[in-house]
Amino acid sequence: MSIIKLASLLKTGMLRLSLVAFFIISATVSPLASERPPESDYLVLVVCESADKIALVRFGPAGARMEREILTGAMPSDIDAPHGVVASPDKESYYVSLGHGRPFGWVWKYSMRDDSVLGRTTLGMFPATMDITPDGNFLFVVNFNLHGDMVPSSVSVVATDIMMEVARIPTCTMPHGSRLNPQGTRQYSACMMDDMLVEIDAGRFSVSRHFVLTKGKETGVNGPPKFDAPNAHAGHSMKMHHPDCSPTWAQPSADGSRVYVACNKSDEIVEIDARDWKVARRMPARPGVYNLAVTKDNRLIATNKRDQSVSIFDLESGKEMARIPTKRKVVHGAVVSPDNRYAFISVEGIGSEPGTVEVIDLETLKTVATVDVPEQAAGIDFLRMEKPQVKRYTARGMK
Repeated sequence: MSIIKLASLLKTGMLRLSLVAFFIISATVSPLASERPPESDYLVLVVCESADKIALVRFGPAGARMEREILTGAMPSDIDAPHGVVASPDKESYYVSLGHGRPFGWVWKYSMRDDSVLGRTTLGMFPATMDITPDGNFLFVVNFNLHGDMVPSSVSVVATDIMMEVARIPTCTMPHGSRLNPQGTRQYSACMMDDMLVEIDAGRFSVSRHFVLTKGKETGVNGPPKFDAPNAHAGHSMKMHHPDCSPTWAQPSADGSRVYVACNKSDEIVEIDARDWKVARRMPARPGVYNLAVTKDNRLIATNKRDQSVSIFDLESGKEMARIPTKRKVVHGAVVSPDNRYAFISVEGIGSEPGTVEVIDLETLKTVATVDVPEQAAGIDFLRMEKPQVKRYTARGMK
């Protein structure tokens, strides 16, 4: 622009108007440029504990909705309390753990095609979180024993082809957060009442190591914990059932070299070096940190049950990148889409409130969709990505 032209614009005030127009356009366009609309449909499964229902949620270019819901359980006059859900690697079936029973809980196998029951088997007291081996042959289900005596419980191993419990491995008191490493060779769970992380050899169906998480008493030990004497395990004196950490989740890293443990009571995340079996660091977390999920690009998603929020951590620095409030209270589970684009969060709600599934864009670190589902949304798992059913766009982006 020439000096003469600039002077002319200044005289007429046109430059000021041009600048105002420029900033208005920039303010309109910039958020749309950063909030890239989804290019696929994303499907997740969530179980709703107080409603005895399984919900399939779809999110994509056309928005988010509950695609369908089905009833689960064998006791029509009582609550069966579905707690955990996991899809098979081939996406042809899915599995649901039912916590309540008489007296034992169940795991049921469903067809993804029509939601028909393909098989079921009884497990221990209150089966909760579960995971499946990469080949789809075995489920590892923690028996949380929520309503039983405060005694050591177990992890059940189920052969998925015949739906039979093939092993029940003694571990610790109130195990929770069953997760396998990416290689499928080790399964990890946390012991809420014993301040421990337990590692199972997935090939031998036996405990290979355990780790005491109590601050100031951190100890990695080979073999299973021992409960031979009152107030003692692994040769260390301990006040049983007065945990310092009260861990609720054990999450291997994307490469399996680390295990992240959520300390629900002390509000921190403990990082364990899986090779050296030592504490690598402790990261401050929000009140009631509960469930965890990892991305392939080295981020950690943490649900904060008492804080009504979700935290996203950068694992290089250990710092919280964002804390995102949720629509309702009692935040539960988290799962990340295979493309690292979205985190899907289950929120239980309180009383007669519906549960919710909230979708967080991991590029903008903002909630982009919320779907109501039946009461007490709990376990959540990613099913698949597929070609979108509908695309609707306007000049301002996705409608």
